[in-house]
Amino acid sequence: MTRSARSTAARTAVITTLAATLALAGCSAGGGTPEASDGFDPDEEIELHIAWWGNDERAAIMAEAIDLFEEEYPNITVVEEPVGAPDDLFNRLATDFASGTAPDVFALGGAKPQEYGDAGTLLDLATVSEYLPTDAYADFTLTSATVDDTLYGLPTGGNAIGVLVNPAVFEQAGVDLPDASWTWEDFVEIANEISANAGDGIVGLDLRVQDILGTYVAQYTDTGIYDWDGDLAVDADTIQQWYEMEQELVADGGLPDPSVIVEHWNVTPDLTLFGTGKAGMTFSYSNQIGAYEAGTGTEVEILTPPTSTDLSGVAVLPSQFWSIAAETEHPEAAALLVDWLLNQPEAAEIILANRGLPFNPATLEVVEPLLAPADAKAAEYLQRVLEVGVVAPPQPAGGAILNELSQRIESDILFGSTSAADGAQQWVDELSASLESD
Repeated sequence: MTRSARSTAARTAVITTLAATLALAGCSAGGGTPEASDGFDPDEEIELHIAWWGNDERAAIMAEAIDLFEEEYPNITVVEEPVGAPDDLFNRLATDFASGTAPDVFALGGAKPQEYGDAGTLLDLATVSEYLPTDAYADFTLTSATVDDTLYGLPTGGNAIGVLVNPAVFEQAGVDLPDASWTWEDFVEIANEISANAGDGIVGLDLRVQDILGTYVAQYTDTGIYDWDGDLAVDADTIQQWYEMEQELVADGGLPDPSVIVEHWNVTPDLTLFGTGKAGMTFSYSNQIGAYEAGTGTEVEILTPPTSTDLSGVAVLPSQFWSIAAETEHPEAAALLVDWLLNQPEAAEIILANRGLPFNPATLEVVEPLLAPADAKAAEYLQRVLEVGVVAPPQPAGGAILNELSQRIESDILFGSTSAADGAQQWVDELSASLESD
């Protein structure tokens, strides 16, 4: 199987650019503290609201970084509005934008930058470039937040999805750790064997992150779930294969009962089956290694996902974006806050890789020597992905339903209310309709 010339060229550009970034290639830093101008008055009392998702650890990190920002800009007060899960934030933002009460700065992920950018609710970052330079960011890192050549967000850092494995559970089950050459057939066999042999209610696989479906699809299609024009690029047969594998895992014990799977969809990493030492494997983004290790109390390893083709399907992706509301009363101050969080060394020393490994090379140069062992593993994993990975087109606005859709169809199939074939076709039909409506 080969990729299109465009995809191959894009992958080459990504590998060259990000490899240079991870090697700490010299590049310009953030904007620093600008001089007072007509746009920003350092004597004006300003209140900004910022919202994000994450656990208590992230909230504490953000509070420390924002305290320093307020010391740097004593005329700006920042009101922090964290929520637990991404969907909690996205549901809240939908209500806030409708009522005109959206926070000034907020985190977005998945298709949300495309969705909100297309709707005209995000600030064009070119209008505040004096306060928030973007030239340190490689083009591929900005794709998901660029709509009609207008940039609406900056990435917090890079992640790649992988398979976390708990060596202690493997040892307890008497199962050898896999290597990078493993296939999905190997994966299913390992999951079932762990469930059969580990005891103590331990299962082989904790299935929580639906994004692995995109990686799986990218092993069978030229570009993944979507093509470069924002259209669906996968057929129902490939989706059916994935759901049939889930059915096989449930039937043979590699996955727990469907009710347990559904129960753990939206919990934080430390409360998952894997995070509590009750599963041998889980799918996760690389920046979550530390959170899972904190939950399990033991070191975990990250492997590239299995593949039964000659493609890995895995890509280095921006984990989240910071965006600014188009209707903010203080665009310059909001831009200063985003610049502080992404480009300034004082904040970098606090945030480190909490939202992924920084894409700004100057920020990365600050962060890399300070990385905890778990984050150093994530950095090493990103290097591996660059060697074997692919390039994914941005998730279009209509793809915002992907996570909810995939979970809903998964639930219907695993609980037996629909077949894998019918569920896969419904998945294709609903996602296609959503893409066509945007």
